[in-house]
Amino acid sequence: MSAPHFRPPQQARSRETLQKVLTSAEHVLAVGGIEDFTVAAVAERSGMSVGAIYRRFSGKEQLLEAVKDQLLEQLETDVSQALRSAEPGLGSVIGAFTAAMAGAFSGHTRTFPALLSVQSVGGAERGLQALDAVQRALVDAVEPHLAEVVRTEPRAAVRFSARTIIGSCVHRAASCDTWPDGLTWTDWASRSAEMALADLTSRD
Repeated sequence: MSAPHFRPPQQARSRETLQKVLTSAEHVLAVGGIEDFTVAAVAERSGMSVGAIYRRFSGKEQLLEAVKDQLLEQLETDVSQALRSAEPGLGSVIGAFTAAMAGAFSGHTRTFPALLSVQSVGGAERGLQALDAVQRALVDAVEPHLAEVVRTEPRAAVRFSARTIIGSCVHRAASCDTWPDGLTWTDWASRSAEMALADLTSRD
């Protein structure tokens, strides 16, 4: 975790307890939003005392940062694993990327908007680091199939597609409750992959 002043525990039992707290914190955030998010609510959900949570976190802001950091770590892991297991070919790699992005965000559509609304400067930087990491992961995964990209500057085109997919995914996760597009996350991933592939295989 990269939340300020927070040190992850080393012992397995302590890590399990921490995970229980973070899972409970995300549940409270998803159900009640930032308005109902308190250390007391997380303590009640997790079955722990308020004091036990304060021994791990300085307050709810640090707890929120820890929740966000965990989600971002999972995003990076999911994307990396999906790209490693993708079938050869530009279309397969792009499809695996969009599906992994959709999968990572689809289960947290009530959590991400709340986290984005209260993020600190450090939290914003951590978010940008994660998005940069998944962008680089896609660019690296496409490299063996770069000959399929017919744009004049293929690497720049791949970076553009990566940023477009990522930006669309983040925006959708942040706004789909208030501005629905009528698509499932699977549909969004498929359509986004089709658009990116069409752009990459179209001449300038």
